[in-house]
Amino acid sequence: MGAVAIGGHFFSYSNNWKAIMNLDALYSELTLKTGSKLVLVVLDGLGDLATRGQGYLTPLEAAAPPNLDALSKDSAQGRMIPLAPGLTPGSGPGHLGLFGYDPLEFQVGRGVIEALGLGMELKPGDVCARANFATLDPKGIVTDRRAGRIPSETCEKLCAMLTAKVKKIGETQVLIKAGKEHRFVVVFRGKGLEGPLTDADPNREGLPIPAVRPKDLKSAGQKKMAKVISDFYRQALPIIAKEKPANGFLMRGIAHQPHIPLFEERYLLKPTALAVYPMYKGLAQLVGMKKIEGPQTIKDQFERYAAEYDNFDFFFIHFKYTDKFGEDGNFVAKKKAIEEFDAALPILLRKCPTVLAITGDHSTPCALKGHSWHPQPVLLHSSYSGSDKLERFTETGANSGSLGVFEAKYLIRLMQANARMFDKFGA
Repeated sequence: MGAVAIGGHFFSYSNNWKAIMNLDALYSELTLKTGSKLVLVVLDGLGDLATRGQGYLTPLEAAAPPNLDALSKDSAQGRMIPLAPGLTPGSGPGHLGLFGYDPLEFQVGRGVIEALGLGMELKPGDVCARANFATLDPKGIVTDRRAGRIPSETCEKLCAMLTAKVKKIGETQVLIKAGKEHRFVVVFRGKGLEGPLTDADPNREGLPIPAVRPKDLKSAGQKKMAKVISDFYRQALPIIAKEKPANGFLMRGIAHQPHIPLFEERYLLKPTALAVYPMYKGLAQLVGMKKIEGPQTIKDQFERYAAEYDNFDFFFIHFKYTDKFGEDGNFVAKKKAIEEFDAALPILLRKCPTVLAITGDHSTPCALKGHSWHPQPVLLHSSYSGSDKLERFTETGANSGSLGVFEAKYLIRLMQANARMFDKFGA
């Protein structure tokens, strides 16, 4: 092996002279600032499966979205692998890939993302956990991982009960903040704490809450953190034991905040995020996007995009409900969510950006009632995207699109290319 310097960056090459380049460094070297406007619209969990029980249609295929259909005629389509073939991503890795960060390289605990999204100020050494209120039977078996999706007001009441009774575990401070519906965040602040830990979540009903364990058995900080979590459960569970249906809770994504390069420095684009749920705001903040508070519906989000058009170069717009209904296994509701999104789309198109990408962060098939490894469909529209001559934006159509099948981490690079943001490579 040898190495050659290009523009201050070192690229390695093998003995047969085939280049094995550091692509991120090369992209950075070729990036031009053009003043273009790029919009990434994420219909969370958009991808689905055509099964016999669904008439061999996906919700995207069964829906009637005239605006998406019209846009597809002037766009390119394809499918994206969210993580790696056969691997199912969480929302964090799914979105980091869309933002152009290799999710296998940049691993972030879900608790950190959720805490940032809820506006919590994290300090060095804080360990965060993303939590769900859940329903337990008398033997401690999880019978509903989401406690029937309790209202946010109930979640706030339960978090207040826990906060009043559990302020410290030994010398470790405990900070609890309610999120939407059944979700909340716990931040542990003290000396010598480290993550990541395994989840206190069986990830399906019918099993007890598992004890957390260090992911690195040699880490004293992780061992200490595991004991803190165990003690927290011992103190907290009795406080809500008589509540119905939320008489327990699960914890996952237990970790501390890693260092991640900022989006603006990486892509020369000033970014912002229009998201409703805290986790997605947190993901955006993690890479340096400015979160815009206020909009609660996709119509509101698109209107705010139009109002902020001159203030940013890159807009991340997130729509949750395709994923929510996919996890519920509700085919009809997922189809209607796509139609609801489509009805609002003309607001965005009135101020059409230089490049528009519409996709999901992963697939959430109704048949699986959860995230899956199946490639999600993607639509890319610009003056230079060309037309794949597809009448609709669907999984089936995307299979034959000119974008082919590619890793999600390259979507932002294709968007930059369509915005003419790359100089030519080589003579």
